[in-house]
Amino acid sequence: MKWVRLDNSANIFLAARNQIDTKVFRLSAELDEEIDPAVLQQALDVVFEQYPLFRAVLRRGVFWYYLQESARTPTVVADDAPTVTHLYRFDSRELLFRVLYRGRRISLEIFHALTDGTGSLWFFQDLLTEYVGRRHPEYFDAAGAAQPDPGVKQEFAVDAYTHWFRAGTGRTSFAADAASAAESAAELAGVDPDAAPGPRRRTPRLRGVMRVRGVHSPDLRTRVVEVTLPVQPVLALARAEGVSLTIYLTAVFLGALLAARRPRRGERAMTVSVPINLRQFFPTDSGRNFFATTLLTHHLPEAGTDRPVVLGDICRELDEQFRPTLSRQWLERRIRRLVGFERNPILRVIPRPLKDRVLSLANRLTNRGTTAAMSNLGRVSLPEPVAAHVGRIFFHVSAIRPQFCMISHRDQLTVSFTSPFVETDYHAAFVRHFTGRGIPVTVNVTRVTEGEIAAAPR
Repeated sequence: MKWVRLDNSANIFLAARNQIDTKVFRLSAELDEEIDPAVLQQALDVVFEQYPLFRAVLRRGVFWYYLQESARTPTVVADDAPTVTHLYRFDSRELLFRVLYRGRRISLEIFHALTDGTGSLWFFQDLLTEYVGRRHPEYFDAAGAAQPDPGVKQEFAVDAYTHWFRAGTGRTSFAADAASAAESAAELAGVDPDAAPGPRRRTPRLRGVMRVRGVHSPDLRTRVVEVTLPVQPVLALARAEGVSLTIYLTAVFLGALLAARRPRRGERAMTVSVPINLRQFFPTDSGRNFFATTLLTHHLPEAGTDRPVVLGDICRELDEQFRPTLSRQWLERRIRRLVGFERNPILRVIPRPLKDRVLSLANRLTNRGTTAAMSNLGRVSLPEPVAAHVGRIFFHVSAIRPQFCMISHRDQLTVSFTSPFVETDYHAAFVRHFTGRGIPVTVNVTRVTEGEIAAAPR
């Protein structure tokens, strides 16, 4: 059977996952009628054949993890367990995704080592299209015009990192690669080595970053708070501040955190990890992970000052940092450094368990220097008449810290917050920001405490 090494991003997910943060994420869609599991299974069978990547299971080698093609087939299951629970267990040879149904919702959960949000969204869109086409054949012509293309998609072995950043680059020395790794460590310690030309952008040292704490749920399940808003009024607010929707909602989120939580002594800044889809700059059809991340910083007022939090100031501060990262030159330099270090001949012969420990330590350092994280999958476009049967679409991830994800479909924007904590104070502050401006908001909160679960309707 075919096999391929994990991509550059995937290795960290194996080392960083734990009991709280499973490195699993979920896409969900709300349809206009109850889901028929038999039809959903038929749709899954068709789409699964078109995505060889999704046939992979995860294996452990002496030096690296790798994906191996398998003969396993997926089965849809009822969505009656906590969200984003573990999908990979050592040597289980299980598929790295699951399809679930509950009421009017179809959900897809994926282990991040297999693919990223964009790759999973391609699969999910085809699954929804195939399902609606089979559920309502009367709306489709005999040729199945709205059905997914029958060709194979997301080939098993294609790695966009290798395609764009390995070929023709030459082999660098271990010393040079180690120096690049030191730059990465310096970034965690307080200096961004990839800042735009001009004065280097300073980020706060680890001990000065605000960290959000809370009470863990009894069984460590993820708390999910789903917020639905109309797209256009929120876009108008972002345009009024002169920033993108991503920056605007990130600024509102940081403002909500400050409204609900007072920074502790010595906490001088808030940082947000933001992913960047590399496909915008380096075209590829690969469904495997292909993204970079950047860390945005909001500096807090000096202790003892009474300067109020101004949303516009946060927007401008974040936007000034984010814009330079959206360039091919900045991204190429960053990714070549990471890929070069990973591919170094000396590093490649270090046993995998030791690599896992190093990556796990690096991840813990990153967590200490990060207040929150966000991800934006953008606008989902489904063919007609499929889109007419699909309402809200949701996207959320497992989280070791507060995180929010955003996605939109037609005229509805959903923002899904996840954290391992039971508190919902900053979520309420986020909602009040919009209701105070006359924008209608719908909120749904999962049950995580013993009392909430016991009170759930049977």
